[in-house]
Order: sequence, then C-alpha cells, then structure tokens
Amino acid sequence: MSTTGLQRDVDAVVIGAGQAGLSSAYFLRRFGIDFVILDAEAGPGGAWRHRSPTLTMEKLHGIFDLPGIKRTPEVDPALRAAEVLPAYFAGYEEEAGLPVLRPVPVRSVSDGEDGRLLVATASGDWAARAVVNATGTWSRPYWPYYPGATGFQGRQLHYAGYRGPGEFAGLRVVVVGGGHSAAHVLSEIAGVAASTLWVTRRPPVLREGPYDDEDRRAVVALVEERVRAGLPPQSVVSATGLGYSAVVREALAKGALNRLPMFSRVTSTGVAWDDGRVAGADVIVWATGFRSALDHLAPLRLRGPGGGIQMDGTRVVAEPRLHLVGYGPSASTVGANRAGRSAATEIRRLLNGSKAVA
Repeated sequence: MSTTGLQRDVDAVVIGAGQAGLSSAYFLRRFGIDFVILDAEAGPGGAWRHRSPTLTMEKLHGIFDLPGIKRTPEVDPALRAAEVLPAYFAGYEEEAGLPVLRPVPVRSVSDGEDGRLLVATASGDWAARAVVNATGTWSRPYWPYYPGATGFQGRQLHYAGYRGPGEFAGLRVVVVGGGHSAAHVLSEIAGVAASTLWVTRRPPVLREGPYDDEDRRAVVALVEERVRAGLPPQSVVSATGLGYSAVVREALAKGALNRLPMFSRVTSTGVAWDDGRVAGADVIVWATGFRSALDHLAPLRLRGPGGGIQMDGTRVVAEPRLHLVGYGPSASTVGANRAGRSAATEIRRLLNGSKAVA
C-alpha cells in the first residue's frame, strides 16, 4: 500500500464488510493481494446490525459460515441475530486479519489515472487496480408506488424499520409482500394486532421438502441468466418459493397466511380493490424487498438497455476491473461465499496479467 497526499494506492478495494465483502477479503488475503476494506457501518455485522430484535437465530434460514472460520455451534437459538452475527463478524475480522476501515462511506467510484479506479470517500481517495463492490441492499428498501398512498392517514413502514409486534397491539395491519420478511412480521403480530391482512402480487408458492444443493444450483442458474442478459435480478423467493421455515410454520399455525391479491389503491383509511372490496387499516407494512445499493457506481455508467448491469460471473462486463458480490446469483449467504472466492480469483488473474504486460 502506498500513499500520495490524500490518495492511497492499493491493488484492490473492497466496499462493504458484510458477508460478501468479508468472504471476498478472506480470499484476497489468501492470494497475497494488497487490499483494504471500506465499510460505512459504525461496527461489524453489516445489515445484521439493523435487524429486528425479535429476529432470533432459530428464525433464520440458510445462514452459512464465512469461509475458513466457523461460528460456535452452541449458539442459543433464542439469541438475537442482531447480536450473534455482528459478534461473529467482529471475531472473524480479527482472526482473519482483515483490514477494515470504518465508518468510511464511499461517495463514488470512477475511472482514475494509470488504469486505476478512483474510490472517493470523505476520508480521502483510494486508487485501486480492482474493486469488489459488496454494499448489499439493506440501505435501499423498495417502496412500490400505489395510488393514494400519500393520503393514507395511518402509519406506513418498510420491513427495514420493523422492530417487533408490540407497537401493533390492537391495530388493523396490512402486510404487503410474498417473502420471508412478510412471513416474519405476520408470525409475530398475529394475535397481537386486532387483525392482519396479507396481500401479494402473485400467489405464494409454499415449497415442500428440503432445499438441497441441486435446488440452489437451479436457482442460481435462473438468476444468473438474467444478469448475464443485463436484466435486473429478481428476488430470491420468486425463484425458490416460500420454504417452511420457523416463521412460516408459526404464521401458518396462527392462521395468518390467508393471502389476498394485491389491492389496486390505498385510501385514507385503508386499501381498496378494483372489484369494490375495501379493508380498513391503521398500519401498512411494506415487506417488499430491497434494491442493490449501487448509486456510488453511477459515474461508471454500468446499466444497460435492460435496466440492469450485464455480468459474467461476478465481473461487470462493461468494467472488468469491477466485481459485484452479493448481487444477482450471489445475493445469499452461500452465494456470497462462492462469489467472494470467484471475485478474488479473477482479480488475481487480472493483476498477474497486468504485471506480465508491464
């Protein structure tokens, strides 16, 4: 690592220290690549730091260990995920010797001098021969537009702001969304709220049986097909269906998964459908997912005509020095681990190639 004024030079910059970023950093370290991790958070844990205190370890599905260092197997399932996983990440960073700088929000990534990418932050700039972007989605909750929503007299919140059932006691709650986030909310507020109403755009598909490696490969193939074509990635649940997780089973037991089709508009006192049906509501919870946090990459002009970023594995086709992990087929904990190794391997190949040319 070298420093020139406020600009520091490294072989690679990793943006984000969640699962995908730490996985990528682990393999960069193994390959002997000079790198730094820039993380916007105040402490370890990525998005897990912000999850609801009612989301306990027993309610998680498909959380995989980071590469090389396993979690302690005797974790109490009743402990909060927002405490257990940040503690695991903190220990991982220390044990793996990963150079994380925080809080360092990245303002932009642009084309720099001498074939490098310029990573601009409030703490100075970094010039890198390659960048791994692992900024996830949590900071970009998706709020779909429905007519009348701005005139609703009750409360609206996104799942990102959900903190448990207590604040919904005695209220009529509409939960929007067909994924595990919606099931989590319904499993907890049913019986606490005066009433719950679950609405989704598409009929949910409850998946029977285990979700094995063959299923995972099939899902990855579907999502990868979209990003290779430059289309925006779809949600994981749209490809996998809704598995019988702990929260789904609890919501079913409480009779909270009686789905209705999506309403057509929001009224001042509830929601309404085109067929004349109406439902009163005090609260609308938008469990409608997230979008990739990629605004800082705008100077690179990566998006194509399809609205997405064309990918070849983790590598951006339009910018081979940039890798996106935790995006598209790697937007899961097991996918992030595999993507981290893939990105680091590609970067090693890129750096070795440029050294050979030099």
